[in-house]
Amino acid sequence: MKNPILILAISISMVACNNAQEKKDKENMEVVSQYVKAVENMDFDAMNNFLADDYMGLGPSYGDTIFKSEAIENWKYNVENLYERIQYKRSKFAPVSIKDGDNKGEWVGSWAELQIVYKNGDEVMIWSNSDYLIENGKIIRTITLYNEADALRQLGYKIVPDED
Repeated sequence: MKNPILILAISISMVACNNAQEKKDKENMEVVSQYVKAVENMDFDAMNNFLADDYMGLGPSYGDTIFKSEAIENWKYNVENLYERIQYKRSKFAPVSIKDGDNKGEWVGSWAELQIVYKNGDEVMIWSNSDYLIENGKIIRTITLYNEADALRQLGYKIVPDED
């Protein structure tokens, strides 16, 4: 009789833990989803509210690092001077929990086709991969990757080596 009770207790405990993780995953994916909507709506106040005070953004190139105040100012500059519209198409979100190491924490991966329409009428479509580290309902880190050369090519730039 002890074994069935022990098995039942373990089963209930596992279901409860699983439900708690699923709830946390849904909450984190909602934070990212709302942040993406703020970006599309060019709502700097909302963007600011979703980023933790110690936010750090990495990418798209190796060595690119930006912090919260710089990130918001950068978005403002781009919207006021460059972007007419930003739209995430076919966005998909996936929760990822990393248990140890340098990137330990609750992450949300986001894959999307990102369309940027510029004020001069030019537009680019890029595949974007952003990973968001969430703590206490705030984004504390992002790692964003996309092909910058492809975006520049779509805008008519040609990349040629220096003639040194």
